[in-house]
Amino acid sequence: MEMVKFQDMPYERPDFEAMRKAYGQAAESLKRAGSYGEARKICFDLQEKESGISTMVTICSVRNTIDMTDAYYSEEYKAVREGLASLTQARREYQEVFSASVFRVQFEQEFGTHLTRLIDAALKTTHEKIVPEIIREGEVSQQYQKDSAMAVTEFRGEKCNFYGLLKHMESTDRTERKEAFLAWAGLYEQISGKLDERYDELVRIRDTMAGKLGFASYTGLAYLKRRRFNYGPEEAAAFRRQILEIVTPAVAEIRRRQKKRLGLDRLCWYDEALLFPEGNPNPIGTMEELVAKAQRMYREMSPETGEFFDFMVRYRLFDLKTRPGKHMGGYMTRFPDYKAPFIFSNFNGTSADVDVLTHEAGHAFQGYLAMRSIPVSMLSGSTSEINEIHSMTMEHFAYPWMESFFGDKAEDYITGHLIGALAVLPYMCCVDEFQHRVYADPAMTAADRRRIWKELEGMYMPWRDYDGQPFLEQGGFWMQKQHIFMYPFYYIDYALAQMGAFHLYGLMKTDRGQAWQDYLALCRAGGTRGYFDLLSLAGIPNPFAQGVVSRCVGHVIDEIMNRYP
Repeated sequence: MEMVKFQDMPYERPDFEAMRKAYGQAAESLKRAGSYGEARKICFDLQEKESGISTMVTICSVRNTIDMTDAYYSEEYKAVREGLASLTQARREYQEVFSASVFRVQFEQEFGTHLTRLIDAALKTTHEKIVPEIIREGEVSQQYQKDSAMAVTEFRGEKCNFYGLLKHMESTDRTERKEAFLAWAGLYEQISGKLDERYDELVRIRDTMAGKLGFASYTGLAYLKRRRFNYGPEEAAAFRRQILEIVTPAVAEIRRRQKKRLGLDRLCWYDEALLFPEGNPNPIGTMEELVAKAQRMYREMSPETGEFFDFMVRYRLFDLKTRPGKHMGGYMTRFPDYKAPFIFSNFNGTSADVDVLTHEAGHAFQGYLAMRSIPVSMLSGSTSEINEIHSMTMEHFAYPWMESFFGDKAEDYITGHLIGALAVLPYMCCVDEFQHRVYADPAMTAADRRRIWKELEGMYMPWRDYDGQPFLEQGGFWMQKQHIFMYPFYYIDYALAQMGAFHLYGLMKTDRGQAWQDYLALCRAGGTRGYFDLLSLAGIPNPFAQGVVSRCVGHVIDEIMNRYP
């Protein structure tokens, strides 16, 4: 398809009935195929049709998240989700034929055994009988997004959403920080009843799906849906224990030093974001100027990144500005027909804006490479434990260019970035254990959830002090993590991936060229192999192995302690 700017990409509702018939026809044709070449053509012809559907669905989804108040795309995305759900059984029947095909071995010989492993897993996690739950889960998730996107408050004469308050929460004026914190907490408290209801229903829906598919709990279904073939909840728990033993004490020491630097008797939660008494480094320039700086950086970084980011700029494949009614957070997605990534974010005037231009761009860079080199679309992206290595490592590769973004505050930015990357690990583990506890007892009440969060928070983040704010003191902080609502069990993947990113960062310090080649190999491999095999391909140690967490984070802890005495 001829490439155009995102704003000019045409949208029309996909013909789901035609796609359903296409699955049926492909299944019948595959059964009758007389040669591998014929079978192969059937599969790739079907993939082309799937690509068209996926492209339209993604355009609709992005435009919906850009403005959650847009009635057309709100209703359209609801119809699209229902249309996708209606394809569940037809897709499953096609996958059953593929899995049992006499040409399965030839497909594995050409594309690897991971392809058929993915299809076999899909057969265990999808079925016509859970279509009503799939549809309802999408509806409740969209309601949650709207609840969050529409939450606004007046702060010092300015209408602010959650992201608009974050810059005030990094102010050097403690009174301003506290006021912003109270406004932020108040926003969540104001909608907490709705969020509790949404999450109650999401947990029930997911538990029902698991039961219908024969899983003992949603946890088992979620692990298989997330393609966790190499590890289970026990390994995840052991990883969390390593973070608790090694990282939590290091972060506690950083918080102690931070309190001393800021001249405080108590370090409250609204102080945690301010690392430097003279103020955190903020990027220099408008949104357009920051994108231009990023373009220069990627051109200098490598030929591959230069080509990629020029493409992103030429076709305006971003939506970065914070606006009322816009979905919270940031993400990267893809338009398969255009072989084009897309970056969505909410700029807020802090260093997080630069993090978007490295983190989400890392995702987008991998997608740009993979969509041009991996013929099977199912294999172009990996699991999030790998995908987040792409993004997090790019953040570290960008360090030499930070002076262009932060001027004489570049070293402060790098110090702060390293502290942020380390300090968030215990929180990620807290989120993960919280979800394991929730889905082990799906009937628990909202009060139970807050009690459990408070307990886990005290274990993983013993320094956390909400200065008496009742809603957060009682365990309401979990509500601010959208992954808990929308992407169950995802969040620990960031912590696992950070081990890989820290490993590659350590290699950068001694052999940047080798680190780049290892990173490039990982990006180009996409999802053609399993998790452990991809780590091995890039020379990254297995984070579940004894001593690996200590090895990956040790040099980072040492560097932080030197940078932040």
